[in-house]
Amino acid sequence: MRSHSKRDLILILDFGAQYVQLIARKIRECKVYCEIIPCTTPADKILARKPKGLVLSGGPASIHEPGAPLMDPALLKSGIPILGICYGQQLIAHILGGKVAPAKRKEFGRAELEVVGDPLLFTGLNKRLICWMSHADYVVGLPNGFRLAAKTENCPAAAIEDTSRGLFGVQFHPEVVHTPWGKDLLSNFLFLACECKGDWTAASFIESSTERIKEIVGKESVLCGLSGGVDSCTAAALVHRAIGDQLVCMFIDHGLLRKGEAESVERTFRQHFKVNLVTVEAKKKFLKRLRGVTDPEEKRKAIGNEFIEVFQHEADKLGNFAFLAQGTLYPDVIESGTGVAATIKTHHNVGGLPETMNFKLLEPLRELFKDEVRDIAYELGLPDEIVWRQPFPGPGLAIRILGEVTPERLKILREADAIVVEEIMRAGLYTRLWQSFAVLTPLRSVGVMGDQRTYGNVAVLRAVTSEDAMTANWAQLPFEVLEVISNRIINEVEGINRVVYDVSSKPPSTIEWE
Repeated sequence: MRSHSKRDLILILDFGAQYVQLIARKIRECKVYCEIIPCTTPADKILARKPKGLVLSGGPASIHEPGAPLMDPALLKSGIPILGICYGQQLIAHILGGKVAPAKRKEFGRAELEVVGDPLLFTGLNKRLICWMSHADYVVGLPNGFRLAAKTENCPAAAIEDTSRGLFGVQFHPEVVHTPWGKDLLSNFLFLACECKGDWTAASFIESSTERIKEIVGKESVLCGLSGGVDSCTAAALVHRAIGDQLVCMFIDHGLLRKGEAESVERTFRQHFKVNLVTVEAKKKFLKRLRGVTDPEEKRKAIGNEFIEVFQHEADKLGNFAFLAQGTLYPDVIESGTGVAATIKTHHNVGGLPETMNFKLLEPLRELFKDEVRDIAYELGLPDEIVWRQPFPGPGLAIRILGEVTPERLKILREADAIVVEEIMRAGLYTRLWQSFAVLTPLRSVGVMGDQRTYGNVAVLRAVTSEDAMTANWAQLPFEVLEVISNRIINEVEGINRVVYDVSSKPPSTIEWE
């Protein structure tokens, strides 16, 4: 489900950029709604959506390569303001008759920028700035009508513009934190060039989504898969706001949850929501489905398939449901593959769904990042314990157990993970971390306990900081906290005799191990 409304829309054409999701985040932080679409989208489809502006992302290709990604040239004549970033600037120049050539000196990293004249994009900014470059080609000849807006020592056209046609280009990356004033430049594009109003807020999203849900659902009934996390709870609250008693929430205990989580979810939800909640006990079914499965993708798909089968079976008992509501977020969609974006891993609620099922999907949060969902959750009145709950994958502990999932290994991991959460909370770090959890590996190591040799499992502690899960840094936890967690796990969890700490960031790694 898309967020259709009368409010301003910015469309980002994705040319395979590493940072495309960061562009979207920066624009949304300016309270302007935007979406990422494939660069191959035809002009007529784009213009039909009446965007206030377009942003052309960067990308790894050279404009001179065979098969280099292009855009519909008609967009440059549409009168809609367009901002090209890196490859996007080169593409604008190339299509309009400028010259793009390999850089004499490639630029990767920090660069000093000199603003030339009084360009619109740099309104209110200093004449000398620090920016972040990442390019092998650059513009050496400006198209007719364009003027130079900024330059660096190694890049003669670091920014260009043709205000009469509303066309702008920058060779650097305003969306990354290494360009500290980049949001200001994007804001100038949004409000000075595109004349956006900046009225896309949590309240406005709730209002437009409520109307859209009513329009889509009509008088049909909706079944919502509830996990207890902020995503599914927010989706449930939003759908309930729109259609009331037409919604039934179902919590499936698949046996892959954290310690005490099933009881906590049911207690919390019944306390804060006046919604029909059905709890289904399905531990044996999921464990049977996972028996002998070791491949991560197969695990996710097996769990996704089982979810839908259980939903369909239980829904048949309750009545006819036309829709299945889910808390799918934008990072889920991007990582599961979106045309120009490669599939990193299949999310059980996106690419892991069966090709045929008896429900139509209702995904009101599909275009949102996690922090935006939390804002909406607050606006809807959800309690802090739900709003600030760390993300927990739909497949649960199954993808934190490397190799086959068995009752014994689930018990070991569940106890270890409970210690991690308890100590992170005790240290006051829980809401400062994006995620913190334990992983059980198939590795076994020699240890000594009570003067006796042991041969136990190796557990991994994983803790990361992030804003949206698209990128993440490993958390530099205090040594005292690491020591307490390690000592407690080794002494209290039978079967583990070694704990290691994961110090890899995303990218190149992912947050979860599978």
